[in-house]
Amino acid sequence: MTRRLAVVALACLTGAAACQQPAPDDAPAPTPPVEAAPSTAPAIGYACESGVTIQARYPDSATAELVYRDQTLALRSAVAASGARYVGEGVEWWTANRNGEESATLSRLGPNDQTGTAVMERCTRPTTGGDPVGPLPAPTPAPGGVLPASTPCKGPQLRLSVGDGDAGAGNRVRNFALENAGSQPCTLTGYPTVTVRDADGDVLSSIRAEQSPGSYFRQGQAPTPVSLAPGGKALFEVAWNVVPHEGEGEKTCPAAKTIRVVAPADTAALTTPFEFTPCGGRIRVSPLRAAD
Repeated sequence: MTRRLAVVALACLTGAAACQQPAPDDAPAPTPPVEAAPSTAPAIGYACESGVTIQARYPDSATAELVYRDQTLALRSAVAASGARYVGEGVEWWTANRNGEESATLSRLGPNDQTGTAVMERCTRPTTGGDPVGPLPAPTPAPGGVLPASTPCKGPQLRLSVGDGDAGAGNRVRNFALENAGSQPCTLTGYPTVTVRDADGDVLSSIRAEQSPGSYFRQGQAPTPVSLAPGGKALFEVAWNVVPHEGEGEKTCPAAKTIRVVAPADTAALTTPFEFTPCGGRIRVSPLRAAD
């Protein structure tokens, strides 16, 4: 009897069909896996001190999706003393609204995968009354206007140039233009990412580019989509101060020789020579607008 049981057990271990129990007739059918639908939440661009732009989506109150250096990161909501905090995939994303501006910090998580320990990026974006994001205003066609184009303008089809400016009471402002040098219409929406470089081509990390709602002459205007026909231009302003902040220990101001610009929703950089001396550790960048 013992020998017979051993033979039967060996047959079961080797996968004999006789040992496989049929499923009962009323057993539920297995449920196929459900693939998550792609997020339709609007993307929000955060300009970072390093010169990169982080695109963030918030599909619901419990999740966030970041696009950082061509990587997509899925994060979950976490407890925060203030603001909104998300963790996952080895990083922490912490945002807070204050004085019409949303700041955000991307940090590497520590060994416990719960707390950020090493800051990777410090970023900002302007807000209106602290609202997270809303529908964009109606598109404004550029001269020679075309119907709104769904295709964002990309670096290879854009040309960067320096325009006119103004000065007064230690402040300076200069217009810059992004021209559609391609053969197809495209759209620009939001803020360009701007960094400044010295004579050796190195980033002046002491100069922070802040997104400033509106422009030097039109304060408080929200970003508006600008549709560019071939040859059309979109303008943005860079404003800065030329008086050293001696109360902060600044005796001389950094000498910038080049401006580097990345269009919204793009990664290709455009550069143009531009010599200026921004004081106080910051410049202010306006949203793109249609050329008058």
